[in-house]
Amino acid sequence: MDKNQGYAILKAVMLENGRGFALGECSREPSPFVTWACYDDEHGIRQYEWGHYGSDRDALAQDLSDRVEDYQRKFSVKVAWIEEPGLYKYYSTQRPVDVGTFPKPPHNAPDEIINYDQRVPVEGGAFLAWGHLTYTRPLSEKDMADYELRPSKDNPAVGRRMERKRAAGHEEKKAPISRQMKEAGQKAQERQSPPFHKKDVPDRGER
Repeated sequence: MDKNQGYAILKAVMLENGRGFALGECSREPSPFVTWACYDDEHGIRQYEWGHYGSDRDALAQDLSDRVEDYQRKFSVKVAWIEEPGLYKYYSTQRPVDVGTFPKPPHNAPDEIINYDQRVPVEGGAFLAWGHLTYTRPLSEKDMADYELRPSKDNPAVGRRMERKRAAGHEEKKAPISRQMKEAGQKAQERQSPPFHKKDVPDRGER
């Protein structure tokens, strides 16, 4: 999760217009909790401003909710998505989770990676999976498709604006992970195969 001025961001609520509010914590500070207004700049870097500081976590968590609701009333916008460590869970359905088999979007590395002993039923037996990952921010539909991940049914809903924003950042088309792995295996096999030497046949001349 992000940090700002030494405070770890515990939760962020992002709205349809790109604005949002966040709750942070830093145990070393006299006021260990804070809420900020926030937004992502043109480089995708989260910016924070207008902090409300305090020592009571519950009070600052309520302040976060109040700031979100007040902004929604003033500007008539809906919540696009919520960010919180471990909030979004995705299952690897085709292979164990390993290097190169899962997405790492900017500012959204996995919070946790768990591999199971074998492919097991998950989500009440809805499908089989080799393991799962959790993220602070939701993955895009393209990320899930490229790496053949399936979301947990308990993941919070994600607004359409989030999908448009993620899609805009993935203009370059990428082959699904299964095709990438197959092509990589073929290239490795080609490199390992001994070169074929054509046997020279003596020139006997014309008969």
